[in-house]
Amino acid sequence: MVISDFKNATPEVYQALGSIGKAAVEAGLEKDLIEFVKIRASQINGCAYCLGFHTAMARKAGVSQVKLDLLPIWREAGLFNEREQAALAWTETLVLMAQAHPGAEDRAKAANQFNEMQFLHLTVAIGLINQWNRICGGLGILPDVGMLA
Repeated sequence: MVISDFKNATPEVYQALGSIGKAAVEAGLEKDLIEFVKIRASQINGCAYCLGFHTAMARKAGVSQVKLDLLPIWREAGLFNEREQAALAWTETLVLMAQAHPGAEDRAKAANQFNEMQFLHLTVAIGLINQWNRICGGLGILPDVGMLA
């Protein structure tokens, strides 16, 4: 199955998810920051399609290959600013919440770098990429090799 099958089979779902995804950037979150969040969640969740797609999108947005290469070890890399680090930490907290439920301290650390609307949209963006990871991973949707170039 390829993504066009999902898109064509459920156009209303595909369109609704796409609309939700656009809201984060419209709320003032940086495109590269959103791509880092989507890539990191997809790495943790093991979604090949989403990882390939969002890595390609990050490259198109001008993200350096060095940052993409070091994203799995963002804490140690010394390349990510405080806002990016807060977003990545919040991403990992939400993706792994079955292991440890997010607490007030986790929320405060993340929210400290964003205004309230941005933090809400960041949280939704993280939830949305988790949904896409489950759709693509669950349906066995693989990346198109041409998309990765």
